[in-house]
Amino acid sequence: MAELPDVRFLTVAEVADIMRVSKMTVYRLVHSGELPAVRFGRSYRVPESAVTEALQRPIADVG
Repeated sequence: MAELPDVRFLTVAEVADIMRVSKMTVYRLVHSGELPAVRFGRSYRVPESAVTEALQRPIADVG
């Protein structure tokens, strides 16, 4: 049997705290596909590595 990689999943609330945005913003990022997530029952879990990558992306130039 293959070994699973050591992936840490965060709740939407934890992601919101780390990214300093609202939970609704995290849900929008998940639903738009900008932030990958796995659904566990009725809630979402986001891989910690995806949050790290999202924070390292350059901010889009608006205007």
